[in-house]
Amino acid sequence: MQANTTLPWTQSNPHSIMENMVLERAVEMEHKAGHLQHHEHHHHQQIGWLRASVLGANDGLLSTAALLTGMVAGHGGRETLILAGIAAMVAGAFSMAAGEYVSVSSQADTQAADLAIEERELHKNPDLELLELTRIYVHRGVSEPIARQVAAQLMEHDALAAHARDELGLTEIAQARPIQAALASASSFAMGAVFPILAVLFVPQMNFLLASLILLTLVFLTALGAVAAWAGGAPMVRGAVRVLFFGACSLAATSIVGHFLGVTGV
Repeated sequence: MQANTTLPWTQSNPHSIMENMVLERAVEMEHKAGHLQHHEHHHHQQIGWLRASVLGANDGLLSTAALLTGMVAGHGGRETLILAGIAAMVAGAFSMAAGEYVSVSSQADTQAADLAIEERELHKNPDLELLELTRIYVHRGVSEPIARQVAAQLMEHDALAAHARDELGLTEIAQARPIQAALASASSFAMGAVFPILAVLFVPQMNFLLASLILLTLVFLTALGAVAAWAGGAPMVRGAVRVLFFGACSLAATSIVGHFLGVTGV
């Protein structure tokens, strides 16, 4: 009787054939790994500057336009409108910058204080900190032996960075940057405020200025909401409608108030 010399992975077993195909594919991908680069773009990586920029541009456009529509409804003159618009742009830009800087600086101070506490605990109680990090990984679904091994290796490499990331949730993306936030808010506010001022400058007839201001503001608010939603990976229509609704309410309120005060002569 002739012995069967067929190797196990060459037998006509459907499961073995499938496993071999998967294995061959994995080996092929492993060989190509050194030549290929995998790029992923996550929207939350830009949330810091995006938040400050969108908030600043929206505030600059809407607050300046609302102020000017109220004054136009109250029958303000063109020179007065231009002066008020520029004053609102400059004051608002500096106000936004100061507010963002103070707010984000407070966040940075809190992060620094938490890191100082964590660093002190790592020196005082390294075993307890190792146990704490292990429990975090176990809670995320890692088995305890592997979790302890991973925690030990990460702490050996950079204990403070491991605890900052996995215990405190502090990453490079979430790092507070006060100057960046302040500059983004100020510049975006000024850019948003320019458009209502330009409308006052270039609309020839004062009779059409109120309607032109409202229409221009709503168009730019819609575009701003759509772009912000697109940059953040959200549905553009929903972002545009959301900004458009609140912008229309603001313009309507200031127009009514301005008209009432202009008629009554207050």
